[in-house]
Amino acid sequence: MDNLKYGHAGKVFVITGGSRGIGLELARRLLQEKAKVAICARKQEGLDLAAKDLNGGDALLAVPTHIAKEEEVDILFAQTFSRFGKIDALINNVGMNLLTPSLVETESSTWKKIIDSNLTGTYYCSRSAAKIMQGQGGGKIICISSLAACRAAPGMGIYGIAKAGIEMLTKTLAAELAADNIQVNAVAPCMIKTGFSSPFWSNQEVHDEIVKGIPLGRLAEINDIIDPVLFLCSSGANFITGQVIAVDGGASVV
Repeated sequence: MDNLKYGHAGKVFVITGGSRGIGLELARRLLQEKAKVAICARKQEGLDLAAKDLNGGDALLAVPTHIAKEEEVDILFAQTFSRFGKIDALINNVGMNLLTPSLVETESSTWKKIIDSNLTGTYYCSRSAAKIMQGQGGGKIICISSLAACRAAPGMGIYGIAKAGIEMLTKTLAAELAADNIQVNAVAPCMIKTGFSSPFWSNQEVHDEIVKGIPLGRLAEINDIIDPVLFLCSSGANFITGQVIAVDGGASVV
């Protein structure tokens, strides 16, 4: 099936975690729609490979950024605004997890790393984007959450807490920024078949157990997530804000 089009030609997007997985494919789709895209990731090598793969020319900017470091986030948004003159949408896609024992047994350094990389980084990026959007009359902020935000799972405790925080961040920003014509929403998928989640789905027994809890009978694919995100970034979603859309094959209703 041909890709759906969302009218993003000429718009400017910032995608965190854009060097692989969902972020990389979001960037690819947006470039195909003739949007301008800034991607970031921590490692220069990964960004270089992504930029070569995307082949976006002048429509693509790749900025090495650790989103949990405030000064690096400031540089990302300053460079994007200097290059493209505006920012129409931010897609907070960065997500990281370290499989952890119980919360009681987890080292505080692990807690800090997961919370900072997921929740704190999303806050820094959203704040920087919002300040630019307030000055230009509006924009969109989309956060990638997870089914883990509302369902405890072994090894996923701190990650789930961070994602739950992202969902409340989404609602709070939506309320605070509505008067500035900035819509803030989130997409909450079940497990997606990416390298990030491969420790789970690559084990057939674990894979089958997970799929048992998904009424549609399969894990999510990257394209299942891309279209809801691009819709929320479009003018078709101008009256949607503060929402967390579950893209989970029905897992959250059983």
